[in-house]
Amino acid sequence: MTTENAAATAAAADPAPLLIRGGRPYGEQVQDLLLAGGRIEAVGADLEAPEGAEVIDADGCIVLPGLVDLHTHLREPGGEEAETVESGTRAAARGGFTAVHAMANTTPVADTAGVVEQVARRGDSAGWCSVRPVGAVTVGLAGERLAELDAMANSRAKVRVFSDDGKCVHDPVLMRRALEYVKSFDGVIAQHAQDPRLTEGAQMHEGVVSAELGLTGWPAVAEESIIARDVLLAQHVGSRLHVCHLSTAGSVDIIRWAKQRGIAVTAEVTPHHLLLTDENVRQFDAVFKVNPPLRTATDVEAVREGLADGTIDIVATDHAPHPRDAKDREWDQAAMGMTGLETALSLVQLTMVDEGRLSWRDVARVLSETPAEIGRDEDQGQPLEPGSPAHVLVWDPRPVRVADPAEHASLSRNSPFAGLELPGTNRLTVLGGRPTVREGQVVTR
Repeated sequence: MTTENAAATAAAADPAPLLIRGGRPYGEQVQDLLLAGGRIEAVGADLEAPEGAEVIDADGCIVLPGLVDLHTHLREPGGEEAETVESGTRAAARGGFTAVHAMANTTPVADTAGVVEQVARRGDSAGWCSVRPVGAVTVGLAGERLAELDAMANSRAKVRVFSDDGKCVHDPVLMRRALEYVKSFDGVIAQHAQDPRLTEGAQMHEGVVSAELGLTGWPAVAEESIIARDVLLAQHVGSRLHVCHLSTAGSVDIIRWAKQRGIAVTAEVTPHHLLLTDENVRQFDAVFKVNPPLRTATDVEAVREGLADGTIDIVATDHAPHPRDAKDREWDQAAMGMTGLETALSLVQLTMVDEGRLSWRDVARVLSETPAEIGRDEDQGQPLEPGSPAHVLVWDPRPVRVADPAEHASLSRNSPFAGLELPGTNRLTVLGGRPTVREGQVVTR
């Protein structure tokens, strides 16, 4: 959703003024927020509620800018049995997100202006959160020739992120050309770092557990070698590179090295790679089958450290819904991927905030501000101050809930966190001044 469309949606809904009273913006001092006209009108102590305003008691809650996910699979068009733009954005709103970037591996592939505009229109129509389409790098994700990058960038969808996610842009010449091409409109190539020759038939992380289970291993170097190549290409070309779902300790080291040299690279980690390890695969439950695979405890510690020290820029969900029959089968035949929109913030709180590795202001940075900056989404990720768009999340960090995928808004149930005790709950999501979620439930219109 463009800035103009977001404003138009808010105006059409004509939301009443909203006073969020007694919350703690960024987890810091108690302040009220007054939302009116689709924007934050005032921030301060003991604000007066204007006539007709709704007052929300946010005592003890954290107030954050609405979350932004740079890596979401909405499946539409073509995969509506797993997810639709409607259901996926409802799930996003429940998770506290006010914007998602929809990946290109749909049917047809989002490799033309027509397809990305269709996705953007569906997002505008749904209205649960802003939807920014991600364009494919190559035609049909085939890795043979560049897609219509310029046409997608200049379409009404204004695409700025391009990715063949699910497949690696393996040809170095093609990757160089893509990096060169997007410079003209300040775009970014988001690479799925996986050398296909090193991962043929791979079923899980290559290591002790894969050897014991007799499953074909997926070596860490298959990820790390592509990242190393691409940061050097980005340096050579002088373009922006983003690394999707980084998962190994070696990858963290490469990104840290690149940033020390001023290379324009950013990186993301998923919530599941902050918590789960290859030991979970011993259950042979395909809900733990994901790309890139769950790594070792050493890798989990490294990516946590990388997120804490700023080497890894953002958390992105890689929300990858699948219908039941794609997961409910033998491990080697099951699809890869996990849902993640509705558990992301709880997992970041569990692994990073409650462990003292990130502050709530840091959470705003890695889950809102920086994703919006990377995606050039100027309407999102703005500070909680007067004049900013009224995209707001009120999060209560105190409750502990048992994760139950059956209660999710997503059409798919392939969450690996079923039965896990997770901290925090969404009290309120606000998009353009209009509540989309109250007390964890999507607001009906």
